[in-house]
Amino acid sequence: MPPRSHTAAARNTRTTRSQHAHPRPRAVARRLPVSRVGWDRKLRYVMVVVVGLVGWIGARAGLALIAARAQAAQETRLVTSLQRQHRDLVAQKRALSQRATIMRDARQLGMIQAGERPFVVIGSGR
Repeated sequence: MPPRSHTAAARNTRTTRSQHAHPRPRAVARRLPVSRVGWDRKLRYVMVVVVGLVGWIGARAGLALIAARAQAAQETRLVTSLQRQHRDLVAQKRALSQRATIMRDARQLGMIQAGERPFVVIGSGR
């Protein structure tokens, strides 16, 4: 048998002691370095910012949609008004193009037809 070293003897006593007592957790030879940067906290901040940006963009889009609908309603009212005005103007043009209307308006202005004898009434009986 080879001579035992002090470390082997210490290892054997530890083994026998650990069998009777509560087992100790095994020592890890090399641990991963603990990061001093709190990535979980930073990730939470980034997520809050991203959710905030998405909400802000959505709110702006919603407001733009509401504004577009209001403008469309206003333009529809304007088109309806202009169509009504166009119908009235077409009817007025049709009426003014008739010969009887032209004659009536000309008489009201004091005009006479060629060959007619004009009469001037002086001093009305009133």
